[in-house]
Amino acid sequence: MVAFSFVALIGIAVLTCLFMAWVLGANSNSPPFAPAVGANAISTMRAAFVIGLLAAMGALMQGGSISETIGADLINGVTITPLAATAGLLTAAGFMSIGIYTRYPIPAAFATTGAMVGVGLSLGGDPAMTTYRRLGTFWLLVPIMSGGLAYATATVLRRDDVPETVGVPLLAGIVGAIVANVRLGVIPDPTAEQGTLAGFVARQFGGGPTLAAGVDLGTVVVTIAVGLLAFSWVRRQVRESVEGGIRSFLLLLGGIVAFSSGGSQVGLATGPLENLFRTELGLPGSLLLAIGAAGILAGAWMGAPRLLQATSREYAQLGVRRSIAALVPGFIIAQLAIALGIPISLNNIILSGVIGGGLAGGSAGVSRRKVGVTITFWLLTLGSSVVVGYGLYRLFATVMAG
Repeated sequence: MVAFSFVALIGIAVLTCLFMAWVLGANSNSPPFAPAVGANAISTMRAAFVIGLLAAMGALMQGGSISETIGADLINGVTITPLAATAGLLTAAGFMSIGIYTRYPIPAAFATTGAMVGVGLSLGGDPAMTTYRRLGTFWLLVPIMSGGLAYATATVLRRDDVPETVGVPLLAGIVGAIVANVRLGVIPDPTAEQGTLAGFVARQFGGGPTLAAGVDLGTVVVTIAVGLLAFSWVRRQVRESVEGGIRSFLLLLGGIVAFSSGGSQVGLATGPLENLFRTELGLPGSLLLAIGAAGILAGAWMGAPRLLQATSREYAQLGVRRSIAALVPGFIIAQLAIALGIPISLNNIILSGVIGGGLAGGSAGVSRRKVGVTITFWLLTLGSSVVVGYGLYRLFATVMAG
């Protein structure tokens, strides 16, 4: 009877993980394509289809670090049980479901982090203050970095003395150089679990002498080469057709950010089950990420269009240039968070970029009421999810004991 109850609890926990991943696919993976939809560079339904595929790929290739943070680093002194994981995931998914139906995107990182802290405290664990300070500092900097970079980039792109064949291709070159150094699970690396394209190619030619920060010359050369290739490709597209070339880059950039969103978001669904899969069941982490990726794929295809409409048209009416300005910092910050293992909200990043890019053309395109209500939702989510997670686990524990 005890064994049957444990198996049933595992099944419920996995189903809850899938539901959470579905909500993430519908809610938090939508913003990367919102600027492209708002700029009429792609239709809403086609964007939802592409988001699902790319976000699922990102979840499989980059989701491990965030999953570990959520599963092990938020509470000291206890391990997350299947019952606690279920309570935490239900709490977070419930908050984000509210966001879907009210059209106010709830930050997944806030909801999940708060919920897991709540259930961890309910288990008798101690607050991981060092982790909280690290997360809090990064979260506070996100709107400043994203909005500021988007504003500065949009301002430069709108200047008459910056040729179209220089400004946008230069951004493409920067993005290409960063992509060459993104860590992916499918690329082998003798010193790490995930490798980079630049590092892999450089090793095929011996790598070369080591420079500052342990980076070899070959990696630097490959990085520059990829950046130049991206610059040349977009420059050629822009020369053939300014608007067509810019829209092509906007779509490509949206795809890269959607991929990054999957890697940064899947851990919010799979993290609570890390201890169950790796320790108690002895299953590989890749299987857990695959479950999360499947949920994200289904959620993006079924639920993303609603949020795409909200984020693309109700926050700011952007053109293609300001849309690019909104996505570039989103990509950079998302990859930085993945590298550091910090759970983040793509809603926070992209919407800050959308607002910053919108302000570059004047404040008329930005709904201040919508922004104010959204920020209030975010703050309420972080605090109340702790309380709800704590109480829900207590309720479940009492019912199970009875």
